[in-house]
Amino acid sequence: MDWALRACGWHGHYTYAPDEPELRDRLRVGTVAGEAWRCLRCGTFVPGDPVGSGPADHAPEVPRGRLLRDRWLMRALAIERLLRGLLLVAAAVVVFKFRSSHETMRAAFDQDLPLLRPFADQIGWDIDRSKLVRLAGEAFDLSNNTLLWIGFGILAYAGLQVLEAVGLWLVKRWGEYFAVVATSLFLPLEVYELTEKITALRIGALVVNIAAVVWLVYSKRLFGLRGGGAAYHAEHSAESLLSVERAAVAVAVGTLPV
Repeated sequence: MDWALRACGWHGHYTYAPDEPELRDRLRVGTVAGEAWRCLRCGTFVPGDPVGSGPADHAPEVPRGRLLRDRWLMRALAIERLLRGLLLVAAAVVVFKFRSSHETMRAAFDQDLPLLRPFADQIGWDIDRSKLVRLAGEAFDLSNNTLLWIGFGILAYAGLQVLEAVGLWLVKRWGEYFAVVATSLFLPLEVYELTEKITALRIGALVVNIAAVVWLVYSKRLFGLRGGGAAYHAEHSAESLLSVERAAVAVAVGTLPV
C-alpha cells in the first residue's frame, strides 16, 4: 500500500514554496495549466498555488514513507486505547450505580434466589456451586466505601488509557514513552489473570499489549535503543522531502560529495 497516496487522497496534497531559489526551483514546474508544486508527502506535482510558503526550515513536518505508516499504526493503537478507556468509564458508572442501590439489590437477590432453585434443579444447574452466584454474593458483601474506591480506581485507569490515546494520536514523543510505561506496568496483572483462567479475550489483550510495547521501543528508539532520540529525529529529518531536495541542491553546487 502507498501510504502517502492514501493520506493525500483523504487529506489532500501539501505543497510548499521555500524562499531559497535553488530549492524552490526543484519543487516547482511549469505546465500548460500554470505552475505545479511538488507535494511534500507523496511527491506528486500538483497544479495551483502552494499551500504554504516561507523558509525551508519553517516548513511543517510532513511524514512520508515508513514514518507515515508508523503514524497510521500509532493512531490505530490510540483508537484501541480510547475504546478501552470508554469501556472502563462505563464500568465505573455501573459500580457507582450499584453502590447507590446496594442494599436494595441485595435484598432482591436474597429474595429471588430461592425461587430459581426449582428451575435450576430441572436444568442441572447447581446454584450453590455457581461461580456467577458466588461472585454476586461477594459483590454484595463489599462495603459502600470499598465500592467507592473501586469506582475511582477504574476511573483512574480509564484516565490513563485516554491520556495514552491522546499522546499516541498526536504522535508525541511523551505519548510514546507514556504508552510503553503505562502498558508495561499492567502486563504482570494480565499474566496473573491468565493463570486464573485462560480466555481468548485475555490472550488477545496480552498479545496486543506486548506487541505494542516491543514495537514502540524498537521503532521509536525509546530509552536510548538504536541511537535514542538523536537517531530518531535524524531519521525523521532524513525522510523529509525537503531534506532530500536540499541534499540534491548541495550536491549540484558541489558542497557535498556525490
